[in-house]
Amino acid sequence: MRILALGSCLAISLLTVPCVAMAGTPQRVRGVVTSVAADNAMIDTIMGPVTAQLSTRTGYAGVIKASLTDIHAQSYIGTAAVPASDGHLRALEVTIFPEAMRGTGEGSYPWDLGKSGSMTNGAVSSMTNGTVMPASHASSMTNGTVGAMRPESVMGSGRQITVTYKGGSQIVSLPSTIPVVRLEPGDRSLLVPGAKVVVFGPVSEDGHGGNKVEAMRVVVGEGGIKPPM
Repeated sequence: MRILALGSCLAISLLTVPCVAMAGTPQRVRGVVTSVAADNAMIDTIMGPVTAQLSTRTGYAGVIKASLTDIHAQSYIGTAAVPASDGHLRALEVTIFPEAMRGTGEGSYPWDLGKSGSMTNGAVSSMTNGTVMPASHASSMTNGTVGAMRPESVMGSGRQITVTYKGGSQIVSLPSTIPVVRLEPGDRSLLVPGAKVVVFGPVSEDGHGGNKVEAMRVVVGEGGIKPPM
């Protein structure tokens, strides 16, 4: 599920993916909500407290638990991944989009999932949004619509899918242990203390020694779920 560094911004009411800044300040903030008051939500992050500035333009989406069996041919997905030894991609997570969000963040681009912000286990991660295609067309990891999947018994280390998007496709291996979630429409009521979130929007200094993020989109884990993207 790609949420920040997209080549173009998409105007989808449920959850758009703001354009990603390929350099400079981060454009995604991950953390836990500590408080919500007026038009601000305080987020506890690895870089310290961050103020998420909310407005009438802020979009919300909930994240609920899903499984690999929920990924079918023609599913539209987003997946953060790293290069695998076979030259394809190995998924770190998969986000399944509702039909109304088909096309969100379509493409394959750099992503910052990992301890260092841009690296995961020494490999640069990427996000691919696209449509899953039948196994016979599998080619790489990408955010998009899911096609047919090869069973784990055939792949050995997990299932494999081909994700297609405008201008290309990716073959992605799906280890059985990765988190799989589904997005659903949400609203501000999801923002409660303790909720795990990913906030998309421009990040800057707040003038008081801290940081703030202009929340364009907020993805909130429901029932204690951590958004994996």
